[in-house]
Amino acid sequence: MRADATRPIGVFDSGVGGLTVVRALMERLPLESIVYFGDTARVPYGVKSVATIEHFTGQITDFLRQQDVKMLIVACNTMAAVAAHVVAERAGGIPVINVIEAGAQAAVAASPAGRIGVIGTPTTINSNAYAVRMHALDSGVRVYSQACPLFVPLVEEGWLEHPVTRMTAQEYLRPVLAEEVDSLVLGCTHYPLLKPLLRDVVGEGVRLIDSAVTTAELAARCLHAEGLAHVGKRPASYRYVVTDVPLRFQTIGERFLGRSLGLVERIDW
Repeated sequence: MRADATRPIGVFDSGVGGLTVVRALMERLPLESIVYFGDTARVPYGVKSVATIEHFTGQITDFLRQQDVKMLIVACNTMAAVAAHVVAERAGGIPVINVIEAGAQAAVAASPAGRIGVIGTPTTINSNAYAVRMHALDSGVRVYSQACPLFVPLVEEGWLEHPVTRMTAQEYLRPVLAEEVDSLVLGCTHYPLLKPLLRDVVGEGVRLIDSAVTTAELAARCLHAEGLAHVGKRPASYRYVVTDVPLRFQTIGERFLGRSLGLVERIDW
C-alpha cells in the first residue's frame, strides 16, 4: 500500500443521484473515505450546452483535486457522456473512472446473446455514449436505447412503487423488451432506486446492470491495481459538499444513501 492510500475518493455528480454510487462504494469499500460533490445550484445539466457542461465539470474536478483525493469518480452520466475528457485532462495523473465505462464493461460481460438495453436521461441516450463504448468492447453487440425522462422526478418525489411509476416504466420499456434484450443498463444514477419495480416489469430473464454497483466494483479493481486501496484500521470519513440548498439535498440524499448524511457543506461559486 502506498503512503497516500489513506486519501479520500472524490465522487461527483450534477446533483443528488450520485449518492447511489457513494452508497455502493460504502458497501463495497467500507474502509475508503469519500468526498462527494453535488452541483445542486446548477442542476440539471441535461438541458445545458456541451461547452457549459465541460466548464462546470472542470471546476468540480479542480475543486476535488484541491481536497487531495486519490481517485476521481464521475457519478453523473451526462458529465461522463460529454465531458470525461475534461476530467482526464485535469486529473493530474490520478485514476479516473466513470459510470458509463463501468456500466458498459459489466453489460458486455453479462450479455451472452449480445442484446443490451440501455435506459437513461435524454441527454445520455442522445449522446450514444453507452453504445459507442460497448461496441468498442465488443463490435458484435446490439444496443437498444430508450430515454426515460420522467424517472428522475418520480424518484425524487419518492414514488418508487407508485402505480404511476409502474405504468410509466411499462410504457418506456415496451420497445426495449420487444427486442428480447438479455441485460438492461440502468444508465442514470437515480434508477437504482427503481430496481425492485423494474425487476417486476422486465422479468427474471433480463439482468439489470446497476451503474452504481458496477462503478463501485470497477473502483475496487482500480484501487487494488494502482496500490491505492486503504487496508489499515483508520475508520472511513465522509464529506458532502453542495452548491445550494443543503436541507433539500439532505432530505432526498438520505433516501438515496440509505443512511444519515450528517453535516452537509455548502460552497458559493
